[in-house]
Amino acid sequence: MRSACTLVLTLSAYALAALAAATPTDLAVDAKDYSAPHSYRRDYAFDEGSGWEDIGISDEQYKYSNETHVQPVTPRSRKAKASVLKGAVVHALNHSWNSLKGIGASTKVVITWYTGHDLLNPSCWARSGWAPTDESFACALTLSGWKTKPKCFSFLELCNGSDKCIFVRVVDTCAGCKAGSKHVDLTKAAFSALADLDTGILNVKMRAATEPNEWHEELWGPRDA
Repeated sequence: MRSACTLVLTLSAYALAALAAATPTDLAVDAKDYSAPHSYRRDYAFDEGSGWEDIGISDEQYKYSNETHVQPVTPRSRKAKASVLKGAVVHALNHSWNSLKGIGASTKVVITWYTGHDLLNPSCWARSGWAPTDESFACALTLSGWKTKPKCFSFLELCNGSDKCIFVRVVDTCAGCKAGSKHVDLTKAAFSALADLDTGILNVKMRAATEPNEWHEELWGPRDA
């Protein structure tokens, strides 16, 4: 049986080899990588320690048991281990380089979606010439009365349960949203990543997010405010 030290050194060697073999194409972060919903483990607690409110499982259907389910380990060949590890290394690098992640405390918000003429002339820019499309990952927030409303150009993480989370950028205000409400009006692509468009209106969790290192104007608009 290998010692723990030998196993660590072997894995480190595989990791370095995988990193060396990774091409710029492997490490590039496409727009589709940012627009694909991400998830947390189904037993993720969303507790205060990770920046989420502590809500009882019985209060919301998307809360899951915190039991740990251990899957049996089956032996892998050296080639299979190398393949899996290379994928893990590239995946880790991508997530490190794109840098988008949720931070801080969360709050419960209402989400809806908008389209058509409502997408034009986003109010966060005085004059930009850009407007989101149905495929953008952008949002409009309540026009007035939301005292802790995120600022224009902020990135937000929205989660419908632990298995459907997205990142969006604040680009507009929602004049039709009730004053004082915590209301996030999403583009169609963003909303549909969390729920079916026919749902129309939904309560989800929202928290602040970091900015990505790479930029895709079609998703978020011009980088410069």
